[in-house]
Amino acid sequence: MRILVLGGTSFVGRAIVDDALRTGAEVTLFGRGRTGTDLFPGVPRRIGDRDTGDYAALRDGSWDAVVDVSGYVPRHVGQAMEVLGDRVGRYLFLSSQAVYERTGVGPGSDEDTPRRPPVRDTEELNEDTYGPLKAACEDDVLARYGSRATIVRPGKVAGPYDVQSGLTYWVRRAARGGRVALPGSPEQPVQVVDSRDLARLVVRLLADDRPGAFHAVGPAEPTTMAELITTCARVAGSRVEVVPVPPEAVPPFFPLTRPRSRWSTQQRSPARARAAGMPATPLAVTAADVLAWDRERGEPPLEYGLSPAEEAQLLAGA
Repeated sequence: MRILVLGGTSFVGRAIVDDALRTGAEVTLFGRGRTGTDLFPGVPRRIGDRDTGDYAALRDGSWDAVVDVSGYVPRHVGQAMEVLGDRVGRYLFLSSQAVYERTGVGPGSDEDTPRRPPVRDTEELNEDTYGPLKAACEDDVLARYGSRATIVRPGKVAGPYDVQSGLTYWVRRAARGGRVALPGSPEQPVQVVDSRDLARLVVRLLADDRPGAFHAVGPAEPTTMAELITTCARVAGSRVEVVPVPPEAVPPFFPLTRPRSRWSTQQRSPARARAAGMPATPLAVTAADVLAWDRERGEPPLEYGLSPAEEAQLLAGA
């Protein structure tokens, strides 16, 4: 199978390319050529820039499928489809759980859950626009490719090479042991999907030429924030005491935490993706691999989370 990956040298794309190559697929990468230049030697690269609309490198060639990892606004998707046309068989778009309505949704919601209204009048990505822009991208892919379109909606993705805070913050924090400040409730459900499970799903969907929308959510078993922190501590060989602190005492976008009104967004059904072949890696395996990778890279500063001094101050008043 010949697969064109739009993106593919960062986190999620890297995992997809790894898995595709493992199955023997012929992969071509399209991107700016600024990151991951040492990755995947021998894999053909087409250099371009989606932000500036430079797709000249894709004006020739054909592929059985394209995986769009780096489409965030309708212009990205529209220009890619315009240049590729029918020189690709299936168009698989990496979307997001952020496309869904956030209220009135119960646990176990599936891919037919109502989406937020699509947005097309901005390219500014923020909390209010990210999901609606992705919804607009989905609509455009479906309008152009119909039964040759596939939509994958990941939840929070975790694994080695994830430069965002997410699971990495909690793995690193739990490894230090002791009293751990948790902004919110220990009983909050949380869903993280291993990047390699997401990649396996994507490659499987392409191999099976399967249309439709699919939730890429994990882990193998439902878990809570307290259980996640405890699991991270166990794989690190440490002991922790989870101490709830007020959510308003920390900055916004604290890693993996959600207000109670949005707990159901962390309880999506993975049934359709599982039936299509998505594996279910145990959380302990993902956490152990993230811990090893984070230590190997020297544990650089994370964008979100608490410093030890900030956490100590919160715990003193808990």
